[in-house]
Amino acid sequence: MYKLYVGGLPFSTTDDELQAAFAVHGTVASAKVIMDRESGRSKGFGFVEFENDDEGKAAEAAMNETDLGGRTIRVNEARPLEKRGGGGGGFGGGDRRNFGGGGGNRNNDRSW
Repeated sequence: MYKLYVGGLPFSTTDDELQAAFAVHGTVASAKVIMDRESGRSKGFGFVEFENDDEGKAAEAAMNETDLGGRTIRVNEARPLEKRGGGGGGFGGGDRRNFGGGGGNRNNDRSW
């Protein structure tokens, strides 16, 4: 399998349109436009996966910097998602008197 990242997609692009655009270069195993969870709107990028590495590489070369729906798309081999650190931000839990913690119902929690 050869997975491609496709950036710069028109926000109206559907999974089927993305697949059709790349299918002329080989057997597309999957094509997915990434959608924003909250708005349900396209994020303007997606992924196309080819059954055959050679077809995927050919599609990458042929489709990069071409026009799709009036926008110039960028096509690169997809990189694995980097692991993100756990948690993050804030001061962590602990005693609320020491700049941390939080939550709870402030109207009823006057213990500190």
